[in-house]
Amino acid sequence: MTAPAEGPTKFFWKVASDALRLDGVQTGTMMGFPCLRADGAFFASCDHRTGELIVKLPQARVQELIGTGDGIPFAPAGREFREWVRVAVRDASKWAMLIAEAHAFAASRPDRTAPS
Repeated sequence: MTAPAEGPTKFFWKVASDALRLDGVQTGTMMGFPCLRADGAFFASCDHRTGELIVKLPQARVQELIGTGDGIPFAPAGREFREWVRVAVRDASKWAMLIAEAHAFAASRPDRTAPS
């Protein structure tokens, strides 16, 4: 998958370019959203409709981001995912940090090939 020239996901792909250089990181789709995978495990995505960042982080970190107002619960079809958070405000440095944090979290999990 290559970065689109325009559209809601353009910012995501620009910020994700550093992560794409890491060993084992590939592109794919998750629930129809473009995403990044680390050795098969999803760790970052982008809502193709809104352009919001979606990242997988430890549950406590997700709650911290929601508590500070930096994150929004990720609840597709009304079911909230405890280890996923949406980030609406586009800030390249924050997104890059969160993508790197999500990559480290995914790479550290023994069950990293099983999506959750």
